[in-house]
Amino acid sequence: MPLTHSNTITFVRLPNIAPDEIIQHMSDPRVAEHMPLLTFEWDYETVAKFISTKEQCWARDGLGHWAILCDDIYVGWGGFQKEGTEWDFGLVLKPDCFGLGIRISKKALEFAAADARIPYVTFLLPPSRKKLGALSRLGAEHVGDVTYDGAKFLKYRLDTE
Repeated sequence: MPLTHSNTITFVRLPNIAPDEIIQHMSDPRVAEHMPLLTFEWDYETVAKFISTKEQCWARDGLGHWAILCDDIYVGWGGFQKEGTEWDFGLVLKPDCFGLGIRISKKALEFAAADARIPYVTFLLPPSRKKLGALSRLGAEHVGDVTYDGAKFLKYRLDTE
C-alpha cells in the first residue's frame, strides 16, 4: 500500500475484520520477531478467542483494541488495554504498514488525552526493539523493565494530560 499523508486512518472493532485477514497478519514471521509471547500458530479458533478476549475488555472497561484501517484497508490492530490500574497501549501492524505506526499512535494518543480515565499510558516493548526514538519524540520515558507472562519487556510511560 503506498503511504501518503492523505491516507485516512480509522479505528473499527475487531469483529468487523475477516478472520483470514487477521490469520495472515499474525502468521507473518516479521510480526512475530518482536512479539515474544507469540509462540503459537494462528487459526480460526485462535482468532475467535483473540477477538472474544478483546471484546471482553470493551465490555469490562469501555475501551479496548481496535482493528486499524488505512483508506478502509486493514493494516493491523492496537489500542488500549487495562493492566491493573494502568492503560497499556499496544500496536501490531502488518509489516508493509510499519511506516504508519507514528501516525496511528498519535491518533490513538489524542483519543487517550481526551479520556479523563487515562492520565497516562504505558508501552511494553520487547528488548529486540532497537528503534525507540519515536517513543522519545512522543515524550514517553523509560520507567524500567518488567516481566510479563515470562518474557522481559521495556516499560515506557507517557502522560496524556
